[in-house]
Amino acid sequence: MDTVTVEASADASVEGLAKPFAGGQVARGGRVGLLGQQDLMDTPFQLTSYTNTLIRDQQAKSVGEVLLNDPAVRSARGYGNFQEIYMLRGQPMYSDDIAYNGLYGLLPRQYVASEFFERVEVLHGASAFLNGAAPGGSNLGGAINLVPKRASNEALSRVDLGVQSGGQVSASVDLSRRFGPDNNTGVRLNAVRRDGGTAIDGESRGLTALGLGLDWRSRDVRVSADLGYQDDKLKGARPNLTPAADFIPAVPDNKTNYAQPWTYSNAKDLFATARAEWDLSDQVTAWAAGGLKRGKEENSLASPTMVDRSGMANTGRFDNSREDDVKTGEIGLRARFATGAVQHQVVASASWFAHEERNAWAMFTGGNFPINIYDPVGSARPATNLGSGNLSDPLRAGVDKLQSYALADTLSFHDDRVLLTLGLRHQSIEQNSFSNATDLQTGSYKKSATTPVVGLVFKATPALSLYGNYVEGLVKGEVAPTSAGNLPVLNAGQVFSPYRAKQKEVGVKWQQGGLGATAALYTMDKPVSYVQNQVFGEFGTQRYRGLELNVFGEPVKGLRVLGGVTFADAKLKTTAGGLYQGNNAIGVPRRQLTLGGDWDVPGVQGLALNARLIHTSSQYANAANTLNVKGWTRTDLGVRYMMDIGNDRLLTLRARVDNLFDKQYWASVGGYPGSNYLVQSTPRTFALSASVDF
Repeated sequence: MDTVTVEASADASVEGLAKPFAGGQVARGGRVGLLGQQDLMDTPFQLTSYTNTLIRDQQAKSVGEVLLNDPAVRSARGYGNFQEIYMLRGQPMYSDDIAYNGLYGLLPRQYVASEFFERVEVLHGASAFLNGAAPGGSNLGGAINLVPKRASNEALSRVDLGVQSGGQVSASVDLSRRFGPDNNTGVRLNAVRRDGGTAIDGESRGLTALGLGLDWRSRDVRVSADLGYQDDKLKGARPNLTPAADFIPAVPDNKTNYAQPWTYSNAKDLFATARAEWDLSDQVTAWAAGGLKRGKEENSLASPTMVDRSGMANTGRFDNSREDDVKTGEIGLRARFATGAVQHQVVASASWFAHEERNAWAMFTGGNFPINIYDPVGSARPATNLGSGNLSDPLRAGVDKLQSYALADTLSFHDDRVLLTLGLRHQSIEQNSFSNATDLQTGSYKKSATTPVVGLVFKATPALSLYGNYVEGLVKGEVAPTSAGNLPVLNAGQVFSPYRAKQKEVGVKWQQGGLGATAALYTMDKPVSYVQNQVFGEFGTQRYRGLELNVFGEPVKGLRVLGGVTFADAKLKTTAGGLYQGNNAIGVPRRQLTLGGDWDVPGVQGLALNARLIHTSSQYANAANTLNVKGWTRTDLGVRYMMDIGNDRLLTLRARVDNLFDKQYWASVGGYPGSNYLVQSTPRTFALSASVDF
């Protein structure tokens, strides 16, 4: 057998992980859907891949905390719960639409612990062709792929201990080994336990997560697999807040918690994936991948709706139980050949996805009980008097099936200086709805659509690439929610047909020495759905236009920079009766800025300081544009110190404070379509950790 050099490969691919860019905070490229691993300068899309070095140095505990570094992304909340939603280019990306090693629907829905992934790859812009339609019904503004951890050549034994404001403590282990001839077999085990309060009064979280990554390689075959388990428990977590129709409330003190003490949100998930590649020849590679997930959630929620400016709000009780079963897979073939002077990289793939959701809910409708968000006092838990299904044994609510077939060709001209990508994906979406009280089918449809892609890259110089693309987004039809603002939705459960969004983008990418920069100009049109007069439906279209500027790298030795600025213009292009036509879209700031720096202190070996500035301009909280949420700026600081403590042991001490000046602001508004939830800023939070590698 030929000698095989093994690196930390995430997807059993011959390319392995993209190399880190100068400074190590981002990579030189990443996965671009079915096109596979691509260098940043070779792809006609905007892609950022955040590395594990950045994740560990910032003590990031979730996907949302990693994405604080992306100027085009801001976090919001899901439908009445604590699900992380990531707003990219003004569009929501649900946490259950994050891909794991290229497969949708496998990760926990509401929160994903950082111990599961090596990198966070963020593709900016529509991606129906590249990734297929996201099964949860989002990702029009971009896509996120989490790269699982793999064993590298060097053995690793790492123990981490940490504590943060509120008394939450954490402990984790990370073990990595390679075995067999030429180290062809790898095992990576991660385990973490977090428990205790947060910086918000009365809020606590307990989390247990286990991740096992396996891989095996021969000369022509590569196989990898992952097994993950997460048990996440929230108690008394501060909820979203729905503003009144005529005012935005003043922001309470950051530590204030207007949750009811009896509220909770528990989620437990078990998932597994496998991926294999086989080199049929030097020019042709076949691959196959598959995954399974079983998830279970239980919630008892109470989200306030504002009544008056004194802080009075009405809240209620909403309980739900949910179970999810997911099966997904893909197969594909990748070939390289030439026709005359033109080089081709052709990719053909087929994918499928099946999801069964079972749920039940119950709520209190006997009149809301009041609370003051500035001086909250807990109330007794009211009895529910309206519901559907059995909370202890939920029945089917929906069964979704997605299938797609894709074909693409990347043509290379003039010594690879011009790259033209052409492709089509045919996608079918089947949705079946059921009564969760009787298990009887209440509706179904099956629709299909073909989405194209055209991408062009011109490498003007080795350091400068110009690009453009036309690509579409496709999402399944939305389901009308049960309630909005504590009022029932009259057409709750109605399933709408899929819709697509059309995007055009041009940009430039530059890399010289240790510094890189990108610029992207885009426009996108999409239908919009929301609740109007207690009815959920598609009531118009929105147009999104924007400019993104990013910078990254190590311009001088020992100084690393990462960040950028985005400018967005999101308008209601058409609305019901033309009432709000030309107004700004809910929850889309016109300006977002993130700028971070990491500096090795001269003369003190192992000591580094880092800082991050995050700014978000004002945003509208209703379609009439009469409610406006003020802009905000947040500052984060950190320090780390690395030392050799003997016997081949490395100790790393880290300290961090987020929201240094304890700024009080509404961090986001909107999030889930049709809502205008307000999510409050977190208090000043201190975090300390120590890790030992041995």
